[in-house]
Amino acid sequence: MRFVYALRSKGVTDKRVLTAMERIDRRAFVRGLFAHRAEEDMPLPIACGQTISQPSVVGLMTQALDVQPRNKVLEIGTGSGYQAAVLSQLGRRVYTIDRHRRLAREAEATFESLGLTNITVITGDGSRGLPEQAPFDRIIVTAAAEDPPGPLLAQLREGGIMVVPVGQSDTVQRLIRVERTASGFEYTELRAVRFVPLVEGIAGD
Repeated sequence: MRFVYALRSKGVTDKRVLTAMERIDRRAFVRGLFAHRAEEDMPLPIACGQTISQPSVVGLMTQALDVQPRNKVLEIGTGSGYQAAVLSQLGRRVYTIDRHRRLAREAEATFESLGLTNITVITGDGSRGLPEQAPFDRIIVTAAAEDPPGPLLAQLREGGIMVVPVGQSDTVQRLIRVERTASGFEYTELRAVRFVPLVEGIAGD
């Protein structure tokens, strides 16, 4: 209950999102030294020099994405797997890509242990998206790009929504919501955020 109250106080008010985040225990995704801080609203370090986002940011990004029950969702940057697990409670199918094999493997094992069967984990170059499964109803990017990546915009269905942090990695980034319309793309700026940069290619680990 305290967890939900903390999320609400940060602006996460969508009932479906709050329910999804109540169902997914963040403790399952934080290992080692920081495990005891899993329920705090703060980003925490994970393997491969990456981080697990703070719950309020996960909640706000998920809320902005507005995932519907029949949606096919693409996530760029699996990380710990926490965001994908939350999305799995809201959409029909989640595809998640990470450039680090270790993170992809560990996330897959966590999903299996939690009985989450509608998530597909791929080790790959997230900046290219997943053309063979396109188009997607929703795309979420959990690493910052200088601009919303063209290949990802191209894989968004008309009427679809993408949420992506945009900006140089060493300055404040803006969280952007992109909606694809019949005539092009509409951009809405949501808030300031800080994410690791979106890197092309596959890591050698």
